[in-house]
Amino acid sequence: MFSGIVEELGQLKSISRSGKITTMEIAADKVLEETGIGDSVAVNGACLTIVKKTARSLFFEAMPETLKATNLGSLKVSDKVNLERSLKIGQRLSGHFVTGHIDCLSIIRKKGYIDGNLSFEIVAPAGSMDYILPKGAIAVDGISLTIAKKGPGTFFVYIIPHTLGNTTLGFKGPSDKVNIEFDILAKRPA
Repeated sequence: MFSGIVEELGQLKSISRSGKITTMEIAADKVLEETGIGDSVAVNGACLTIVKKTARSLFFEAMPETLKATNLGSLKVSDKVNLERSLKIGQRLSGHFVTGHIDCLSIIRKKGYIDGNLSFEIVAPAGSMDYILPKGAIAVDGISLTIAKKGPGTFFVYIIPHTLGNTTLGFKGPSDKVNIEFDILAKRPA
């Protein structure tokens, strides 16, 4: 479990493939602390397992389905990624409960200002509007955000300057793909 509060921006240092497994080396600082082989880390919101660790990098393996169902498959060397270590019992919980299991890949339709607030309009994949609740939570690339409003087939999130400067959203714009995880509390049986 995660909270959607990004701890740092990591940088993809290398990508290698062996058979159907892709290994990603991601340079990090803070997320290196108190983590070890076998631990879970959210990478752009996707829960991945540390398979190797060096003084400056974490290594993760991904299967073809993970690469296809998330934006991890389109990453290139030098790209920045959002990193968050798993929750620790006994600490404050900011953000909201995030599982690290991406529900869908979506696209940013617009990036602009509404009433002086930076806003992203994101396409809501077919069948997902029931999970998009105004003033509810959503994880976009692993970032815990509040849904500002719904549009026809889209939803809007406002971004504060701190979030823009400390996550990958500062590098994103129209047509970019983002990982979406709907709030686990909004997911209910039909």
